[in-house]
Amino acid sequence: MFRILFIVALLSLPFTALAQGWDGEAPKGSIDLAEGLEYKAEVQATVSDGKTPLWLNANRYGLSSLDDMNGYVRGSLIRPLRTDSMRRWGIGYGVDAALTEGFTSRVVIQQAFAEARWLHGVLTIGSKQQPLELKNQQLSSGAQTFGINARPIPQVRLSLPDYWAIPKTNGWVRIKGHMAYGMTTDDKWQKDFVTARARYTENTLYHSKAGYLMIGNPERFMPVSLELGLEMACQFGGTSYFNEETAKGSTGLSSFVHAFIPGGTDATDGDYTHAEGNHLGSYMARLSIDQEMWAASIYADHFFEDGSQMFFLEYDGYGEGAEYRTRKKNRWFFYGLHDIQVGAEVKLKSLRWVNDIVLEYLSTTYQGGPVYHDRTPTKSTQLAGLDNYYNHHLYTGWQHWGQVIGNPLYLSPIYNDDGRIIVEDNRFQAVHLGIGGRLADECSYRLLATYRNGLGSYYHVYPKARHDVSVMAEVLYCFPEESALKGWSIRGAFGMDNGKWVGNNYGAQLTIARQGSILPNRQYRKR
Repeated sequence: MFRILFIVALLSLPFTALAQGWDGEAPKGSIDLAEGLEYKAEVQATVSDGKTPLWLNANRYGLSSLDDMNGYVRGSLIRPLRTDSMRRWGIGYGVDAALTEGFTSRVVIQQAFAEARWLHGVLTIGSKQQPLELKNQQLSSGAQTFGINARPIPQVRLSLPDYWAIPKTNGWVRIKGHMAYGMTTDDKWQKDFVTARARYTENTLYHSKAGYLMIGNPERFMPVSLELGLEMACQFGGTSYFNEETAKGSTGLSSFVHAFIPGGTDATDGDYTHAEGNHLGSYMARLSIDQEMWAASIYADHFFEDGSQMFFLEYDGYGEGAEYRTRKKNRWFFYGLHDIQVGAEVKLKSLRWVNDIVLEYLSTTYQGGPVYHDRTPTKSTQLAGLDNYYNHHLYTGWQHWGQVIGNPLYLSPIYNDDGRIIVEDNRFQAVHLGIGGRLADECSYRLLATYRNGLGSYYHVYPKARHDVSVMAEVLYCFPEESALKGWSIRGAFGMDNGKWVGNNYGAQLTIARQGSILPNRQYRKR
């Protein structure tokens, strides 16, 4: 019931927002689609001893490579929706492509989208990079459901992207969210990557939805705010190939409904009926305090693959023997809250050298427990353990082009040497530190450091825990506005891995970019 109420409320978000009047004074006349068009040209090269270190590869929307020598030439033309921020409606579009060396494909269409906004609701069609929610995109290790580690998935997305104040609350209660349907694009890569008798899929469909609630009023300088969120996703449809067997998922209307409201069953489930497709998600929360000289936040991200960690509850009153699928008793099994990502962020607004610090802890070792998932005639107790995060019995798991879609501290399939598209190391504990600041007005830096203790998975337990440390130091210099090199920037980074998880790797990365506006926004040109 909770899921149904949440999803119905989420579906109504953009339409409810459209009913609210537009506060700005809309300019007259038609939209000039060339106005506000922004360009960016970028060249990047990475050289490593071993694989590309973790933080030179991860959380780059999948535009990265593990090869010891790799690089790309990238160009984009994007008209952001903010160009029409003063209008009741707006139009945005963009194309972003790269010619690569040492990547999973020679040409990468990173982004290609068109979008339209009416008042507060936005419709986006195509593949577009979406930011992290409730976390620092530069310093966090990432989100567990909708991260920034994999290539964008082409989709049709209806969203309320910015917090909108619910009427009659005087601005103290705000909501935002989205829902989307799309299709993955890594079919060819999967077939090339896997070895014989390994699973791969084709034409997998994708669904995502999320809703976020803010209690607080930043417009009235309220220093404390609370944000709560629920993120959910599903892989469904498509065709799965495994061990010379084929399983074709349904693509009928009922499958789209079951992706939206979990239900139905897969053709391969047999006696054990589970929701159709690969469902997963996260509970999110963030409590923030914003003062004149500093700001601080604490946040949490709890991941789930099924009801055992979504509701912490499972019915456990089935009969024995031939009645092992019949409900006989009023008995339930309760699960504890063990797997979670918790973090804290402190911003020191008056300091330049160190002005942003993020500290996170992530544990995924429980996963509903190590006991069997389904009851049998000889085992009537329903414990529903062995959740096996980011993996699925029918689909190739929560990944796209070999990179996990969520947090990169789950070992992405692209690291596998055995030709299997599977997250082999998903039970671990990790501590992550991110520090950001400025060395000068035009020069910023960030430091990332992560310690990880990997246990493998319940299906592939390491004989001994694998410890690993990954670090990165990055400096960005943007040439000042008054210089002849206005719009140019240089980014240099050094990364290192040490341990048994991803091996001992050392690498350096250099990025040179030029960006600017082809035709600046009219409202800014007049000033």
